[in-house]
Amino acid sequence: MKAHNRESQAQMTPQKALDYLREGNQRFISNLKAHRDLLEQANATVDGQWPFATILSCIDSRTSAELIFDQGLGDIFSVRIAGNVVNTDILGSMEFACKVAGSKLIVVLGHTSCGAVKGACDHVEMGNLTELLSKIQPSVYQENETTTERSSKNSTFVENVAQINVKRNVNSILERSPILKQMIDNGEIGIVGGMHNLETGEVTFYDDALFINN
Repeated sequence: MKAHNRESQAQMTPQKALDYLREGNQRFISNLKAHRDLLEQANATVDGQWPFATILSCIDSRTSAELIFDQGLGDIFSVRIAGNVVNTDILGSMEFACKVAGSKLIVVLGHTSCGAVKGACDHVEMGNLTELLSKIQPSVYQENETTTERSSKNSTFVENVAQINVKRNVNSILERSPILKQMIDNGEIGIVGGMHNLETGEVTFYDDALFINN
């Protein structure tokens, strides 16, 4: 499988980009990854890059976007931060990825058993981590299905908060970046939220956090 180039990126649509990621994840969970010559891909992209998607995911060592979507060098912009939260620097990076470098799809990707989400559920305060976890706290408060054991000991509560956190960050991107919002409205790019199951490897995309304007 070759690295994406200017032509393949130009022919990509937001929906096709999402389909590519779905297909890659199916290969991952079936242990049938595509054959790639990574050195060849490195040489092919030395003078430029044409990634088709931008994926905001957690720093968790088990949730590498390139691996779980079976993508190679030059295929995706990978943005990683604990709890897959959004800040100004990440928004700027996404604006570069889409407006300047031609990426067609933004994915906000959470994962099960997220340590950052657990920390927010337990109201952990520790150095600079305190400010980061504060970005997840609104999702903790928004979760209103759980009435008892609202802590990391309750796995259902944790996963509910993780899902809310993904969807809140999708909406945050739409609200905080007029550049990306306009590109989505114009059908130039799309955005979607999803969850990576650490046990099965499968990524589930949320229909109610999917914005592709065909």
